[in-house]
Amino acid sequence: MSAPTPSPIRRVLIAGGGIGGIATALALQQQGIDSVVFERAPQLRDGGAGLHIWTNGMLALAHLGVADQVAAIAPAQSECHFATSTGKPIGMYPVGQFVERYGQPTVAIGRSDLHGILRAAVTVPVVTGAEVTGYTEHEDGVTLHFADGTSETGDLLIGADGVRSAVRSQLLGPAGPDYTGYIAWRGHADMSPDQFPPGTFRALFGPGTRFTYYDIAPGVVHWMSVADGPAGGRDQGTPEQTLQMLRERHAGWTDPVEAILAATDPASILRGDVFDRKPDPVWGRGRVTLLGDAAHAMSFNIGQGACQAIEDALVLAEHLAGAGDVEAALRAYEAVRRERTAPMQLLAHRIGVMGSLQNRAAVWLRDKILRLVWNKTFQSTERDHVAYAKRWTPRTTAGAAETAKKQGAAAAAV
Repeated sequence: MSAPTPSPIRRVLIAGGGIGGIATALALQQQGIDSVVFERAPQLRDGGAGLHIWTNGMLALAHLGVADQVAAIAPAQSECHFATSTGKPIGMYPVGQFVERYGQPTVAIGRSDLHGILRAAVTVPVVTGAEVTGYTEHEDGVTLHFADGTSETGDLLIGADGVRSAVRSQLLGPAGPDYTGYIAWRGHADMSPDQFPPGTFRALFGPGTRFTYYDIAPGVVHWMSVADGPAGGRDQGTPEQTLQMLRERHAGWTDPVEAILAATDPASILRGDVFDRKPDPVWGRGRVTLLGDAAHAMSFNIGQGACQAIEDALVLAEHLAGAGDVEAALRAYEAVRRERTAPMQLLAHRIGVMGSLQNRAAVWLRDKILRLVWNKTFQSTERDHVAYAKRWTPRTTAGAAETAKKQGAAAAAV
């Protein structure tokens, strides 16, 4: 007797309308699988921070058909520099080489800009103001419950609802994410190309504090100041006073740190405790799975958070396409992605620990060791992070590569 024909996936429920959730809807859409996205916020938006999108993320975006739109507005980087707070070099990543090797650049872009590009490509329904409170699983589907008493039913549920995921809480327990011990202040500065060459990236390390900056659009510089401190704190006073506190923290740091802070709009500054998680051996059960920060929250220290959420979306959609057994497809997706993301979670955490060192002798030793191993770190970054995305043949790379070359030529001419 032949096996029964598997029922097609008619409707996928996606909890969370951030980059991971919207990218998943787009990936499923390309596979001919219908979905609906539920976002807790009353309006669909994804913050004002900047994102560093490595070439592997751009290759994934190319496979989704949106890399050219990203490259049209996102400054391409040729070199990423790392140094001490006094400007003494630690190392450099020649990321511009990736364009020739892989067909896509490494770029920086505003989180809301990337979110908007993905959202514009999605045609499935996106429901806002839908706060998830839990779910009920059935033999052949899942019902998602909301705070207003309503519910929706689909064939499976994807929890892409962030670091404090309601889906994760029911699936794996209520334990929250781990506080890293440091806080990030983020802001934007308006600077002309002669003040800030396009495609610049620099990360500076000081005792117990760091400062990273890069442009995310023409004339817009995103920066981040990181310092150790207890969780749950709030800045006292006005935004102007917060900016003054940051200027005092970074007084005397190498150029152009003080100039960047001087050009910052105080209203753009956001403060947030930094959280991550240890790798989990389980991401799902039955017809429920996790994706993005809900599955593998990692700190910003390796710039892969958004990239990994987009990769998750592609791999999940590939496993669901034509799946005869939905649960088996979900478990296969989880196994592939746990192997990919677990080392990144651990690496990002270790770099954060090193960046938080305050003892000057320990800082001196850290910087010395980093200089000695730097070339190997770039080689491992390419091997372990970037080259993974060769599995996706980009639908178009010519436009992004040409844009990256033009941006690099413009930067050199400044």
